[in-house]
Amino acid sequence: MSSITHALKEWAIALESLEQGKTIMLLRKGGIKESKGKFQVPCARILLYPTYEHQQPALLKPEYQSRVTPVPSGWHPQQVTISSWAEITDVLPVSEENTLKALLPFHIWNEQFIGDRLKWKPHQPIYILLLRTYKLLTPQVIDYRTEYGGCTSWLDLASTIDIDNTQPVFTDDIYNQLTTEIRQIVGNNLTFA
Repeated sequence: MSSITHALKEWAIALESLEQGKTIMLLRKGGIKESKGKFQVPCARILLYPTYEHQQPALLKPEYQSRVTPVPSGWHPQQVTISSWAEITDVLPVSEENTLKALLPFHIWNEQFIGDRLKWKPHQPIYILLLRTYKLLTPQVIDYRTEYGGCTSWLDLASTIDIDNTQPVFTDDIYNQLTTEIRQIVGNNLTFA
């Protein structure tokens, strides 16, 4: 039996988009509490932990704005539903604005937000994560714990979640086609000093 405790925190709307096959991409710069102040990927197989902290409709493309669901506290629900896990197949650092513009069709954030993220900590790239997402057959509801809060990307959950008998969102062929397209955009827009 395979199980995971390590989780990536990401906006609930972004995880919903991964689970529904709208995207395979997340863009990360790192939370305030990141190790050494930089975004790092500690492992490839992760649970997807939905967060509501900082989730704002105005930062999304119009078709995603109305799908943002607030929680009563404004920050987190008392219970969190884990409904998917992913294998991070690629971590692509991007610092060029033209590359990020070329990737607009592949993610849910609007151009203004991406530009603002690129300008925040300008000497650090935005990391493009390509995720092979798998839906749990039975979503797992866990209690929110204070250690799950805050501006960090990674969590270790108090209990393990079984990832056997899960279904990938995309077939191998479709996932490979999408990753090839994204890798080509990133590779074609690399600049060398």
